[in-house]
Amino acid sequence: MKSKLVYIAILIACTPFLDGCRRELNVNPQERIPLPNYYKTQADAFAALVAVYDRFGFQNGGLYDKLAIMDVAGDDQQTGGGNSTDINDLQVMEHYALTPQTGPAAYLWNRGYSGVYRANVLLAQIGGIPMDDGLKKRYIAELKAMRGAFYFDLVFFFKNIPLLEGVLPIDSIYNVVQTTPDKIWSYVEQNLNEAIPDLPATVDTAKEGGRLTQGSAKALLGKVLLYEKKWQAAADQLKAVNGDNPGVSPSIYGYKLLANYGDLWKSNTKFNSESVIEFVHTTKSNGNWSDAGASEGNLNCITSGPRSYGLKTGYTSPDYYAGYGFLIVAKGFAQTVIYGDPRCTATVANLDSLQTAGVCTYSASYLNTGYFLNKFMGRIANKATSGVVELNFAQDEYEIRLADTYLMEAEALINAGGSGTVGSRAYQLLNAVRARVGLAPVDVTQTSIEKERRLELAGEGLRWPDLVRWGKAGTTLAFKGFVPGKHEIFPIPQAELNNTKLVQNDAWK
Repeated sequence: MKSKLVYIAILIACTPFLDGCRRELNVNPQERIPLPNYYKTQADAFAALVAVYDRFGFQNGGLYDKLAIMDVAGDDQQTGGGNSTDINDLQVMEHYALTPQTGPAAYLWNRGYSGVYRANVLLAQIGGIPMDDGLKKRYIAELKAMRGAFYFDLVFFFKNIPLLEGVLPIDSIYNVVQTTPDKIWSYVEQNLNEAIPDLPATVDTAKEGGRLTQGSAKALLGKVLLYEKKWQAAADQLKAVNGDNPGVSPSIYGYKLLANYGDLWKSNTKFNSESVIEFVHTTKSNGNWSDAGASEGNLNCITSGPRSYGLKTGYTSPDYYAGYGFLIVAKGFAQTVIYGDPRCTATVANLDSLQTAGVCTYSASYLNTGYFLNKFMGRIANKATSGVVELNFAQDEYEIRLADTYLMEAEALINAGGSGTVGSRAYQLLNAVRARVGLAPVDVTQTSIEKERRLELAGEGLRWPDLVRWGKAGTTLAFKGFVPGKHEIFPIPQAELNNTKLVQNDAWK
């Protein structure tokens, strides 16, 4: 959801601990508009709103995003690539060789705070813009919902962070201090609760696909409450998203599981009935190698494709586009955990078996397993017909989808003391996810929920957050170098500490 708008207010509002914002200062000065001349019209407000959405699904110019970081940090995937330093931030993440100077923490910090700043600037200006009151309320609601989402990620990843509720005066930017995590969590809840009433119940996806709705904000709020272990409150929010009869009839927001699990990963199923929050990608952006992160295409489609892939004579499929061999699937997960599950084929591509069968050839990734993340591998049939092909795959990413909210509500219910046996709502929720792929029902326990989340949501950037919030990362990820009491959070990037009053997290000092 890009725009050639000028981010003038963001440029003025930058702070020295917002390195991503500093990079925006490199734009052509001729493209800047003085602040008094901007935020005059409804069109200006919309352009600035688009700027905030840009940060919502922001990808790093180093060819990765939040999903990729979370995938390689977990136990079911490896970085791969061409060698031990290829996309080094991901290699560092996989082996927990993080420092305040190295790794993907700077990207996560910058994505969050640049989004917060863009939201704060428009919120400060929108009151004076002449536009329809209802539309203005909607814009404010979208801004607050996204601000809540940015802070949710920031407090989960970094814990001790500054709370910036408005635009900072220039003379105070060196004096910002951190607040307590509980205040950030409360602020996230506040933003989402304030946003929900003024968001639309649904949108016309042909015109506004990807914009936030009441259902998406409620789903995010339910997730926040789940992470805070506010079990019943989380269940209440998620029930509104999931509906009264999950797996049978749509919710009041129209959400319903797709009949075919594999259809979730097709470019022509954008904004489907299972999508709750979706990061939008397109083949029509002007992304180029001078700033790959500015592309609107899905970078994971090119990075996860097998290296030097080619079909042998006589074969026309699988039509994978030759990529860079990242986000490879761990052998243990492919051969033991998901093997035999109906979701295996949609999730994992076994390139070694295809090569052995004489179907294709490909070059091995670093520490190759032979297994690749089928959910995001680019296809020739879906490649761009103009521009830089590698940067313009149109497959979207789900930030939250309905199977996720079903499983989150089930988890909230049983932790709130509810039943997980036949006839209970938790039973209906979890087994709706299983029934979609033809699996028999099971009783709902914390263990069965954890297993189902691992299988259903594999490769979607949720395994690491799940392990951390369940308190299981220390044992599960010890083989990768995870240190309990330290690696549950990221180090605050050193560049954000220099010449400011911010203090490094204790475990990273």
